[in-house]
Amino acid sequence: MPDIPRLRFVDSHTGGEPTRLVMDGGPDLGAGPLAERLARFRDAFDPWRSAIVNEPRGSEPLVGALLVPPHRPDCRFGVIFFNRVGPLGMCGHGTMGLVTSLAHLGMISPGIVRIDTPVGAVQAELHAKNEISVTNVPSFRRARAVAVDVPGFGEVRGDVAWGGNWFFLVEDHGQAIESAAVGQLTGFAGRIRQAVNAAGFPEVDHVELFSAAATAAARSRNFVLCPGDAYDRSPCGTGTSAKLACLAADGKLREGEPWVQESVIGSTFTGRFRWLDREKGEIEPTIAGTAFVTAEGVQLLDPRDPFCWGIR
Repeated sequence: MPDIPRLRFVDSHTGGEPTRLVMDGGPDLGAGPLAERLARFRDAFDPWRSAIVNEPRGSEPLVGALLVPPHRPDCRFGVIFFNRVGPLGMCGHGTMGLVTSLAHLGMISPGIVRIDTPVGAVQAELHAKNEISVTNVPSFRRARAVAVDVPGFGEVRGDVAWGGNWFFLVEDHGQAIESAAVGQLTGFAGRIRQAVNAAGFPEVDHVELFSAAATAAARSRNFVLCPGDAYDRSPCGTGTSAKLACLAADGKLREGEPWVQESVIGSTFTGRFRWLDREKGEIEPTIAGTAFVTAEGVQLLDPRDPFCWGIR
């Protein structure tokens, strides 16, 4: 029998969006800042990423989270997030999934924990009833009302903003944001992303469409297209952070005022912000949601399997 690597994992979902936390058995990325280790993971160990989240073991929306030692001395854990096509700078729903998984394993108790990520330290707090709040990295709007020509749809205007990942946020698009329309929304948002990249914003890899909320408790409904063309089942933590930055910049949301963001499937996050630098438009967003553990187990990477490293 060959020597078969084994990866211990815990699965969870946050507002319907799945996260797979790899506890041990993953590749050795060495030491150093998380941004350097992410680059090492991307350049030297990409088959591991594919094996963890892609079929036949994973699924299209699955986000992986590799638990690693932190580099920043004030952080207890480090994490590298990734999806079906590559690494992610930060992941809000994934951080909530990470925290609820660590609690499930008895590694943390209710309270505050600081987590090192490739784009900066974030602070999470585990509350009662599976609720987690994440104070994200500083977020801001880079460009307002950028106009792009989308083939088949015409001109679309949106904001470019950072919330731990780069987003293009669109309010006026004429699309129905509902589960029955995810195929059409995916195609539309994919064309927007191509147009935005060609218009001088190659860093944008997420597109976020907004509409009126379906419930009175929420203030907005969204559809978020992630890298690799999977849509976010949750309201998207980094996307909600980018949204708060735009609202703050426009004076449409007061410091500390709650913003309930609804996803295309109806799950919600509640966001708030505090100003870090009004002149630069930088805010510190805090996003709260609920996450639940769904499975735990061991992945086997059998080298005899022709799809050992995933279907890419």
